[in-house]
Amino acid sequence: MNKHLTALAAAVLALTLSACGASADRTDPADPADPAAGVGLGHIHGLGASGPTVYVATHQGLYTPAADGRPALVGTRKDDFMGFTVTPEGTFLASGHPAPGGDGPADLGLIESTDRGATWTTRSLAGEVDFHALDTAPDATVYGYDATNGRLRVSRDGVAWEDRAALRALDVAVSPSTGGKAAGTVLATTEKGVVRSTDGGRTFGAPLSPQVVAYVSWAAPDALFGVDPSGRLLRSADGGASWTRVSRLPGGAPQALTAVDGRRVLAATGDGVYESSDGGRTFVRRMAVASGTDGH
Repeated sequence: MNKHLTALAAAVLALTLSACGASADRTDPADPADPAAGVGLGHIHGLGASGPTVYVATHQGLYTPAADGRPALVGTRKDDFMGFTVTPEGTFLASGHPAPGGDGPADLGLIESTDRGATWTTRSLAGEVDFHALDTAPDATVYGYDATNGRLRVSRDGVAWEDRAALRALDVAVSPSTGGKAAGTVLATTEKGVVRSTDGGRTFGAPLSPQVVAYVSWAAPDALFGVDPSGRLLRSADGGASWTRVSRLPGGAPQALTAVDGRRVLAATGDGVYESSDGGRTFVRRMAVASGTDGH
């Protein structure tokens, strides 16, 4: 295994598993006369899409790219969205911490929005859990990585949860398959490589390969995307057993990755949010961001 990449993965993992304090520093906007300079948003934690619109979960709320490429706040909440995903039905799920000075517990638990982020309601686990990664299976089962307790938790309705495997992970991805052996397969990225569960996250095996991957997103049975800590975008057609290099993400080290389908790929790096319409071979910057240095 490449020792340099292993060290990078461990560093990224350590940052991710360190809980973000509710009083994390807020970076000031960049030069307002230069949209390309971006706006300071701390750190990007998640990406999603509803139709053509891209959504960006950050330390200071949920944003979408404005016409000039600047971040435009969605709704009024500026919570620290640590975990974020858009379900196939279009529901937004998130987790994290309330904005400084906000009411409620320090951990949001699972919150949801049915109006594309304009308003949010608490679904479950308020004050108990901070999910750093969220994903859903085709049958709407929710998988969340509880970073505080180092455990995968699973819910069929977003209310009642079952504790599953304990592990130290950076990201998780659930198989999009609806039947056969792949149904219920879950992948998790660790500092030693991608590990796989074939029993819904109850147990995980040894790393599938020496390839170190920071973030993963499973768009179709033969379209698993991953990005390594240096920013190389990878694709696997066999569920993570082998990887093919697609390109290198622009803008530096990765912060988030979401594959909407086999061709549309969203990625966040140090200077913005990028979108690809050709399976990750080329990217266009959709939103300029001047990220902070406080990490995940």
